[in-house]
Amino acid sequence: MITEICAQELKRQVVAFARQIGFDSCRVVACGQPAHTNEFRAWLREGAHGEMHYMQRGEEKRCDPQKVLPGARSIVVLALNYFQGNAPRAVATAKTGIIARYAWGDDYHDVIRTKLDEIDSFLRQFGGRQKCYVDTGPILERDYAAQGGIGWHGKNTMLIGERLGTWFFLAEILTTLELLPDESVPDRCGTCERCITACPTGAITAAHRLDARRCISYLTIELKGSIPLELRPLIGDRIFGCDDCLEVCPWNRFAHVSHETAFAARESTAGMSLRDYLELNDDQFRELFKKSPIKRIKRRGFLRNVCVALGNVGDASDLPALERAAADPEPLIAQHAAWAVEQIQARQSSSHSGFANKIDLVQESGNHLNPNQFLAASQLCHERDFVCQSQRTN
Repeated sequence: MITEICAQELKRQVVAFARQIGFDSCRVVACGQPAHTNEFRAWLREGAHGEMHYMQRGEEKRCDPQKVLPGARSIVVLALNYFQGNAPRAVATAKTGIIARYAWGDDYHDVIRTKLDEIDSFLRQFGGRQKCYVDTGPILERDYAAQGGIGWHGKNTMLIGERLGTWFFLAEILTTLELLPDESVPDRCGTCERCITACPTGAITAAHRLDARRCISYLTIELKGSIPLELRPLIGDRIFGCDDCLEVCPWNRFAHVSHETAFAARESTAGMSLRDYLELNDDQFRELFKKSPIKRIKRRGFLRNVCVALGNVGDASDLPALERAAADPEPLIAQHAAWAVEQIQARQSSSHSGFANKIDLVQESGNHLNPNQFLAASQLCHERDFVCQSQRTN
């Protein structure tokens, strides 16, 4: 049964319902062409989307929502906070790798899709036809979220909210119903460029311009093949995504912990060592990351990332696991494991060489050190060499 209701009242009810089922923000925009259509097309022409071919396949739909849902009149844009506070403490001696905050808990696609289905059913009562998306549909979601006032475009191309900071997911519902639209909010980044300077790979080439081909999130998630050699050292110990440009945003001082418990960190993302990940077979990987967004890159992609991380931060104790991985039937894993072994061995060789040189200098000095003084001086040289080497490779 269709209920007659004015656009303003219907919008009020939709917002109230969205809040009731857990969304942190709900805004409405008129269903028109996204503001940065031309910039998006130019970005594609430059090839800055890398191997994300779905971007090109959906180009026309992303630029015209009527091609997604003919007759659509409004877009309901929703935000859901996923901030979980500081990362859980891992064992001090374990190299655990860094996973982007959004992937600490359950897969946000599943969590949010259930909520969108509820709003879809709610709008059907008023005769609406809907298309619902959470990160997977052909829609320039950040344009509509900014137009509706959920936040503004940060210089790293991510959306920033005055109350949520940078830690939130976006979702959209295109509907044939007419709802009263909201207004945008001003850009409050000012002269701040912390996100640009924080990027480890220089992927943010200018304010509001991102070359995905250099972005660590792209390299560790979207890229299906081999990670370019020149970029591997810059990835450090990140094994799924990267939060560096988000972490430094001053607006995160207003962020509060999410009420959505599904996003709480799992032990598998906080307490497991990098070398232990290498022991996972396909079945174990699927079980460990069941209902996690990490499962989308499959074992081959995840262990590729783990090998790169160990190549950057691992030591001799990690070599046995890496040598076994270098014999993995999956070529992508074997290739990156072999690279990691070479990196660790090169560091060992450099460290031993530097240590030997410093011992020679101590022995040749005219200070006539006694045995205890000699051991102390040698240890100090070794520690300094280790610190310098670790700073160069991290």
